[in-house]
Amino acid sequence: MTRARACHAATAVVAWTAIVVQLVLVIQGGAILDEVNPPTLPLRVGRFFSYFTIQSNILVAVTATQLARNPGRDGTWWRPVRLAALVGITVTGVVHFFLLRPLLDLDGADFVADKLLHMVVPVIAIACWAVFGPRPRVTWREIGLALCWPLVWLAWTLIMGAASGWYPYPFLDHREDGGAIGVVVTSIGITAFFLVLFVLARWIDQRTQPAPRVAAD
Repeated sequence: MTRARACHAATAVVAWTAIVVQLVLVIQGGAILDEVNPPTLPLRVGRFFSYFTIQSNILVAVTATQLARNPGRDGTWWRPVRLAALVGITVTGVVHFFLLRPLLDLDGADFVADKLLHMVVPVIAIACWAVFGPRPRVTWREIGLALCWPLVWLAWTLIMGAASGWYPYPFLDHREDGGAIGVVVTSIGITAFFLVLFVLARWIDQRTQPAPRVAAD
């Protein structure tokens, strides 16, 4: 249990650090994707929390903090939140690598914060779950509940984007080269990817050794 606590604690520390560093940079007017002229401070902060990357990192930070105290943490509503954190941070890493990374030209602290949020946190969060769990925790009920978050986020983002003209990610902006059809195709593709990851998480959860072990390690 000591090793499990240490792993979850390290995940929490890195995730919270990444979030705080990026928030400080946003407050200072640091680069966010391709925004050259940041908007007013309240709008910058509001947009900061609109990013799926930030929300998934917050979920990881919160759940990892709880697991650092109790590696066997469980609960009716905690399970889907933990599952959403794991799958969400996986999508964050994959989408960043294939769709967003080529668009970014960051340096200094902006570069460090970006890599922490999009690469380091996903890797350590998934690795920690693979080794220390907790599991089994994933059923079809958890998948259904966990899926609500990305679907609500997507719907809200598209609605607010249409109303304000601002989208957190270019592949959700109908004014880009792909147009509205491109947004629909991308949205369906990402949703399907979520479903695949949820099912994969359940398969791994049900077919691997329960963790953490009761005996002290």
